[in-house]
Amino acid sequence: MAFFKRELSPVERFATALKSKQVERDKLAGRLSATETVLAEHRAEAERLAVAGASNAKLERAEAKLRLVEDRARTLRAALVEIDQQIVATERALADARSQRERELLADQIESLAASIEQAVPGFAAGAAALVDAVTKSAVSSPEATTFSASVDAVRGEVLSAADLVCWELRSLAMRTRAGNANVPLLPPPEAAQPKVPEIERQVIYTLNPLLWREGSEVRKVPAFALVELPKTLLPLALRHQHVDYLNARRVQTLMHVHGTGGNSDGAPDGPELVDLDALAADEQAGAQVSVA
Repeated sequence: MAFFKRELSPVERFATALKSKQVERDKLAGRLSATETVLAEHRAEAERLAVAGASNAKLERAEAKLRLVEDRARTLRAALVEIDQQIVATERALADARSQRERELLADQIESLAASIEQAVPGFAAGAAALVDAVTKSAVSSPEATTFSASVDAVRGEVLSAADLVCWELRSLAMRTRAGNANVPLLPPPEAAQPKVPEIERQVIYTLNPLLWREGSEVRKVPAFALVELPKTLLPLALRHQHVDYLNARRVQTLMHVHGTGGNSDGAPDGPELVDLDALAADEQAGAQVSVA
């Protein structure tokens, strides 16, 4: 019966090769040591014969033996230098293989985290939808229940969008980790949440064009291809004119892969392509009044 051998991993292959080369080096070092001993003996013998005034024939034989051992020692020294270089290269390759194995394990854990989030999202969405349905399908209604239902529905949309974003970021981090160029920490420790009531209701959205709007005396400008918190009063307008889109939209996923989430650094937000949402809203309102008249 034939048995199939398990294919060795890169770490196992380099570790085996390193051990083999170290054994080979030990053998070479032993042979060189023995040769050096013989060489010293032949040198001493040649010196003794020369000092004693031995015949030319004896001196020639002693010199021939000395040269032979010297050549053997020189060859062994060269071989020892070469094997040392091979050991250094193998040790470096083994260290790289171990680092890659650690990166692969870490990337697998990151992808597992993303998968766990994705598996939990449908349960959250179903639970939130059930809460909303419990209010909207009830025969009795109250302002408190309606407000609660609207809040749950808004939170559901934001959580689903945030889950899509964090899963994409985790998988991007896993890919960079495997390639060895992930130079950022996985996730920073969560900061303690500071409860506060925002003055303006906002929606996290992805910009398709550079935008401008006003909040009191402040003028807000954002670049294209960036995550922004847009006031909900301007959201329908921006969506209607294709200036923004939701994070879970398919085209947004593609744009985030291409441009990221920090905005287009090539285009300044003061260029002619800047879209003034307040002016756009005013134009729509004026057009509506003209149509009614």
